[in-house]
Amino acid sequence: MAKKVVATLKTTTGKSRTKCIKMVKSEKTGAYIFKSEIVPNEEIKNFFAKK
Repeated sequence: MAKKVVATLKTTTGKSRTKCIKMVKSEKTGAYIFKSEIVPNEEIKNFFAKK
C-alpha cells in the first residue's frame, strides 16, 4: 500500500513555498522532460512564464 507524503515548506519568517513541476520539450531529442523547483508563492507565475 502506498504511503501519503505530507511536507510543510515554511521558513521561520512565515513565507510559504511551493514545489512547482513544469513539463518542457527538449530541443535535442524532442522528448519531454520535467523541471521542478521550490519557489516562494509570489514567484509561481514567473516560474511558469519563463522558458
